Amino acid sequence: MPSIASQQLDSIHAMLGAGQRSLRLESHSLILWGTSFGGLALVSNHLLTADQIPDPATRAMAWLGLMSLLLGAVSLLDWQLTRRAKLARDELWSFIHRQVLKVWWLLLSAGVLGTFATFFFGGAYLVFPLWLVLVGLGLYVHGLFSEQTVEWVGGLLIALGVCSVLFRLDAQSLQYLAAAAFGLGMPLLALLQGQRHATSTPFWLRSAKLLLWLGVVLVPPLMAQRLADAQQPAAAPLQTLQEYARNPLTRQTLLLPAGLSIPVHVEVSGDAFSPSASSVLPLVLKRPVEVLVEHGRPTGQWRYPAGPWQHEGYPTALLIPWMRATLQPGIGPQLQIGLVVNMTARAPS
Repeated sequence: MPSIASQQLDSIHAMLGAGQRSLRLESHSLILWGTSFGGLALVSNHLLTADQIPDPATRAMAWLGLMSLLLGAVSLLDWQLTRRAKLARDELWSFIHRQVLKVWWLLLSAGVLGTFATFFFGGAYLVFPLWLVLVGLGLYVHGLFSEQTVEWVGGLLIALGVCSVLFRLDAQSLQYLAAAAFGLGMPLLALLQGQRHATSTPFWLRSAKLLLWLGVVLVPPLMAQRLADAQQPAAAPLQTLQEYARNPLTRQTLLLPAGLSIPVHVEVSGDAFSPSASSVLPLVLKRPVEVLVEHGRPTGQWRYPAGPWQHEGYPTALLIPWMRATLQPGIGPQLQIGLVVNMTARAPS
């Protein structure tokens, strides 16, 4: 009798679990969205660039149109495939499924608008972390009503997005991480989904699936970043500024000494200030820098002496944390700002 009672209790728990987690996240949905997100993240630095579309407003509209077209097409295709799968199983669209889809589309819309806003208000560094967090939220909400593996993976995506900002990953690492998390992680999640109800999957099996998912998502971007760092430019003669002025070569490494003042010509625009040829901001080098120069132009590769070569010629962080205006008799109006410029993901000690 105790065994029969135990079986009956297990059946009741199974029915309760089936009612609480009645949503089924289709495998084709994960594959469609994952390949779309991952592919777009992987080629994003080659599409609609500043060289192709110099005007930021036009470039922003182009990206808005591209993202809207892509996500709209994938949404329609996903809807049709899900509808066909439900008809094949003789299922109806549940109320929970419809509400979760609304949340999913709302999160995607927030991602599109957030990406669009960075063209006008800055913060492009946060685009990939933003999408990791938003897609993670979408999967987490799906997982609340389907399988706990989906819920856990959603939480991991949120954690990856937050940790990537906390650890100040460089832009290329963020791109590789987002491409792997979406392009590899979401299709893999489609394969890792077990039985329909999470209550039938043991804890140790879900944990093993989670570790496998983490390995597949994290190893490729780490390997890609290591291979990129290992690609060092060929050796070139080291020249000082004086030697470069007397005898410039076709290819050389130019040593910029500490204390060198580098003028930054600022193109001012807006509704309060007019452009001026005297809008020059002198920046003083804190430590020596070696810059690779070919045919009289920097290649974008540089390094601190005896350090590894950096392949990104633009700052990883350019911040204005504070701004202060003063107006003193005899001096006139002045504007003081704080400017933080980091050329590497982590500032050297």
